Amino acid sequence: MNFHDIIIRPVLTEKSYDMIGAKTYTFIVDKRANRTEVKDAVEAVFGVEVAKVNIINRAGKVKRQGLHEGRRPSVKKAYVTLKENSKGIEFFDSMQ
Repeated sequence: MNFHDIIIRPVLTEKSYDMIGAKTYTFIVDKRANRTEVKDAVEAVFGVEVAKVNIINRAGKVKRQGLHEGRRPSVKKAYVTLKENSKGIEFFDSMQ
């Protein structure tokens, strides 16, 4: 799997903005990726040093409209914490 295939997109929410000060960044990642692959991908794509990676699997919500019922897609999120001496990710730093 390519590094750019592992990281799908950043998560831009109030919670993720609050964590930027602690050098913790949030990404939607591929469902098949594990912690090591996410760490390697972030280090390769953004040129930073990763201290730890926390991963959350969020199941999609069940939604209804009348009699019809469906499910939103499931998502895997990764909270990536950088090392103290590492520089920040420029994409997120420009948002602050």
